[in-house]
Amino acid sequence: MRTVTPTTPDTKRPRPHPGAAILRTALRRNIGAMVWGTVLMGLYQAGETAFPIALGMIVEHTMRDDRTLGALALSIGALAVIITTVSLSWRFGMRILQKANTTEAHRWRVKVAACGLQPVARDVDLKSGEILTIATEDADQTADIIEVVPLLISSLVAVLVAAVALGMADYRLGLLVIVGTVAILSILSVMSKRIGSSTREQQSRVARAGAKVADLISGLRPLHGFGGNHAAFRSYRTVSTEAKHQAVTVAKVNGVYAGTAQALNAVLAAAVTLTAGWLAFEGRITIGELVMAVGLAQFIMEPLKMFSEMPKYVMIARASAERMSLVLSAPPVSAPGPERPAAGGGLEIDCVRYGSLRDLKFTVAAGEFVAIAGYQPRAVADLASILAMNVPPDAYEGVVRVSGQELADLSVEAVREHMLVNPYDGEIFAGTLRTNIDPSGTSVSVPEAVEASMLTDVVALHREGLDYPVRDRGANLSGGQRQRLSLARALAADTDVLVLHNPTTAVDAVTEQLIARNVAKLRRGRTTIVLTSSPALLDTADRVLVLSTDGTITAEDTHRNLLATDETYCAAVAR
Repeated sequence: MRTVTPTTPDTKRPRPHPGAAILRTALRRNIGAMVWGTVLMGLYQAGETAFPIALGMIVEHTMRDDRTLGALALSIGALAVIITTVSLSWRFGMRILQKANTTEAHRWRVKVAACGLQPVARDVDLKSGEILTIATEDADQTADIIEVVPLLISSLVAVLVAAVALGMADYRLGLLVIVGTVAILSILSVMSKRIGSSTREQQSRVARAGAKVADLISGLRPLHGFGGNHAAFRSYRTVSTEAKHQAVTVAKVNGVYAGTAQALNAVLAAAVTLTAGWLAFEGRITIGELVMAVGLAQFIMEPLKMFSEMPKYVMIARASAERMSLVLSAPPVSAPGPERPAAGGGLEIDCVRYGSLRDLKFTVAAGEFVAIAGYQPRAVADLASILAMNVPPDAYEGVVRVSGQELADLSVEAVREHMLVNPYDGEIFAGTLRTNIDPSGTSVSVPEAVEASMLTDVVALHREGLDYPVRDRGANLSGGQRQRLSLARALAADTDVLVLHNPTTAVDAVTEQLIARNVAKLRRGRTTIVLTSSPALLDTADRVLVLSTDGTITAEDTHRNLLATDETYCAAVAR
């Protein structure tokens, strides 16, 4: 994923698939679970509402002169049925909804991660840490919509049942519940919009802080090297403080929202209770109906609370969906071709201009071992980026050909299967030595790769051998061991074309000499390009290309001939 300065959602260009489309997709493919969840949660709310109604009917029955023991037993049995219905419907309804919620969150996490891991980068102004936040927190909050809708409908069922029951006792009680509910929702819907905008900004700031942490962790060693860790820490503190202040703002808004909802619900419940008491005092409703009204007034606070909280969760889900759409609807940086490179073959760079490169032109024949000595690290890095297809073909001038076919006409996946560009700072993953060397578990040349990279001493040092545990980023390995492990992984891939970028900068001279000979031996007959200033690797190569400071190839010969004839080359690479 491309790493550039992040921007807030408000500065983004119009997107073809906003967050509303993501929410509709989530709702559509979980319609079955939501229907069953709504039915069961509706039964739960209806049972809860029926409980005070049944109590009121029992009280009403006990005050009649023609009451019987059988009728009392029937009423008690009805209460037992109501309680059982409430218990089972809640249990199974929430189980269905939470399973669907978890499954849907997993789907969106996988989809966002797949976008971040696609061979063709997407044109999105987000860092990797922000992508991680979107794939976790925002995916979870978006999937919450699956629970929100059934709970909203079931709460509405409870309010309507209560309103009908109270209206049957006296129309003023039912009308009071309906009018009060509409007024509460109208007030809270306005407040929920503030929550949505504040939450969106908070998620953006937290994501930026997460991206800053990821950058600092990956660059901690060089930061310590030149004393930049304190400045980096101050930079992170600034970003983290902004995220903290925004989180406090969101907490305040949520607190005001929750307090207002609770107060309004309490006012409505009190109004229903007082109105029922006044009507009973006036003799317009019976004692049983008064008991029912008081019970419903107490009960109705729970569905009203749930009902009033739903707009807030809808706005949060929509804000998270909008952030996911930043990744999912972003177009690819380039449109790769459909073809595959022919087996074997060489590499041709024809008049390429990009970054520090100026009309770069050279050819590597199939099966040749070529070293490129760069006087300017930036130019070497630009060349490695082009060969790795981290730079789309339309972003530079000139043509790159692999096995005689232009890079722009080839599939990115096919090119990377054919040509591996191993970066100088290759990532080390948590796992074992074996899983780092052969992540797919399909390589048949792991022993040869271990030996060629001189990783044998690390394997022999531990009784677990290749199954020795490796911590994230290779924290329990030295710099030289991490570099050799990365080299072993590149060699084990056994690709037709292998490009190594400074593969031995962290090893001693003796080990470097052995690695150079081993790599040349293991890669004999296959195209190998090494971007390096190492005398050992330069001496092992069939020929050396000199990439000068002006971004062009200025010399070409064997390492020893260049040492004897080119003073600039001798000063640059001699140790």
